[in-house]
Amino acid sequence: MPCVLLQLVCVVAIAVSVDGSLLPYEVNDDVVSEYTLPDLPYDYKGLEPYLDEATLRVHHTGHHAGYTKKLNAVLKQWREESPNQELASDSILSILENLREVPEQHRRTVTNVGGGFVNHNLYFSVMSPLSSNDSRVPVGEVSDLIIKFFGSYKAFKDLFTSRAMSVFGSGYVWLCQRETTDSRGISTLELSVTSTGNQDAPMTDQLQPILTLDLWEHAYYLKHQNKRAKYIEDWWNVVNWDAVQGLSEWWIKRAPSAHDEL
Repeated sequence: MPCVLLQLVCVVAIAVSVDGSLLPYEVNDDVVSEYTLPDLPYDYKGLEPYLDEATLRVHHTGHHAGYTKKLNAVLKQWREESPNQELASDSILSILENLREVPEQHRRTVTNVGGGFVNHNLYFSVMSPLSSNDSRVPVGEVSDLIIKFFGSYKAFKDLFTSRAMSVFGSGYVWLCQRETTDSRGISTLELSVTSTGNQDAPMTDQLQPILTLDLWEHAYYLKHQNKRAKYIEDWWNVVNWDAVQGLSEWWIKRAPSAHDEL
C-alpha cells in the first residue's frame, strides 16, 4: 500500500476526558493484576441522536464488560501456568504487540478477549457529543497527513466508508499510523486504512490505530438494526478529531514495547 511520510515534530499530550479522567485507550497500556471496565468520556445519551443510549449502554456495560471479565480470567490462568514469563505480566497492549510470544494454548483466547477489551477502548475514546458549532473535521498533524496521503478529507472519508461497508461479518475498520526512523534518526509517519475481522487488532502487525469503527452488529443493532450504511453515516457525526489527534500523539510518545525473549 502506498504511504506518505511526514516529519514529526516533538509533541507532548496528556489524554484526558472532559472531567479530567484518563481516556479509555490509556488503560490498554496499564500494567495491572486485573483490568476494570473504563468509564466512557461521555454520558450514555451523549451521542444521541446518532448513536442511541440503549445500544451504547449495552455495548459498554454488556459486551465490553464481558470482554474485560474474560480477559482477566485468561491472564490469571496464563500467569499461574507461566510465572516466569515476563510478557504475561505486561500490559494487554504489549501482549498484543508481541502476540507470537503468547503460549499457543492461550493465543486465540488472548486475541479474542484481549482484542475485545483493547479495541473497544480505542473505539469509545474517539467519539464525543456533537454540539451545534462543531465542524467535525480532522485537526493538527492528522489533518496534514490525511490531505497528503489521501488527497482530501472527503477522499479519505469515502475510502474509509467503502472499506467499512466491505467488511464481511463482524470486525473493525481503522485509520492507522506507523512510525519509522530513517538513517539520519529522523522519525516519520506512514498512514493507512485497514480492516480486521472479529477482535483481531492491528497492533499485532505493529500498526498504531488512531481512528476505530466497530462493525460488530452489537455496536448499532438497537437503533440501526441491519442498516450498516446508516450507522456509518451517523458515526461520522460523533468522531472527535481532537481525540484522534491526541491518540496519534500518545502513540508517538509511548515507549516501544520490547521483551528479552523476542
